[in-house]
Amino acid sequence: METLPMLPPLPGWIVSVPSETPEAAAFRSGAALAHLGQAMASGDVPLALWRDRLALTAAENCAAMAGRREGQGALRDALHLTGPGDDPGPAGRIARQWSRAAARSVSVAHLAHALEGIAAERIALCLAATGPTPVDRAAQVVEAVLTDSPRAEAAALILSDAALAKALGATHLLQLLALTLKPRDIRLRGDDLLLACHRAAVSAVRQALPLAGDLARAAARLRAVAPKLRAKAAGRAVDLFLSRDALVPRALAFMSDRAARRLCDRLVALGALRELTGRDTFRLYGV
Repeated sequence: METLPMLPPLPGWIVSVPSETPEAAAFRSGAALAHLGQAMASGDVPLALWRDRLALTAAENCAAMAGRREGQGALRDALHLTGPGDDPGPAGRIARQWSRAAARSVSVAHLAHALEGIAAERIALCLAATGPTPVDRAAQVVEAVLTDSPRAEAAALILSDAALAKALGATHLLQLLALTLKPRDIRLRGDDLLLACHRAAVSAVRQALPLAGDLARAAARLRAVAPKLRAKAAGRAVDLFLSRDALVPRALAFMSDRAARRLCDRLVALGALRELTGRDTFRLYGV
């Protein structure tokens, strides 16, 4: 039997007790981020899929900050079942921002496209933030954006996580602070905000690392059944499912609608995909 990949867990000392000072918190958050970076370098994690699923969780948190209570199922529907040019609603717009931001490498031009209404100059300033640690830079971005635009929580957290990723040398957005920062946290300022961000980074790694492990094992199962698939272009479909949180069958545009639906159902039957909605129609599939 093939051994499924296992990622090393976050050492217990990093999360054993909350840090009381920014210095102690910076040490713990740095250790957590370094551990995450090593785990991601293993090659087992489908990184595009991992980022897309984290983007959905980040969007859910940001929607809650904006007073919306849509869960991940509703956000998936807004992303995948809204027609071109149609308005996905307030929470759906937040989900679309996160999905777009996570889809391509971090750049001013790409983030300006994802964050409609945020000037490229503002984005460039955020990505150029300086500080002694990556989390310091991210906290500066949160404070600066929300000082100018107090209700722009999603934009502030997308830009802060982009600044964090850039400081860590990552090519793509790392949805970390947006996973666990709370509304009360982002209203803090100065050292209080910095301490909250360091704590949030540790909590986020604690949340993101097990997800990465789960997706690594799910990806291995999906790749293992791929040779059993008879449908033409099944390999392309597998690659697409390994890069997206969810897909409607029609997203497999290189296949007929009927062939795509049959392939999705076949992969569910083989235990390599899940149907995410529980519905008989307008179904969504994902690893």
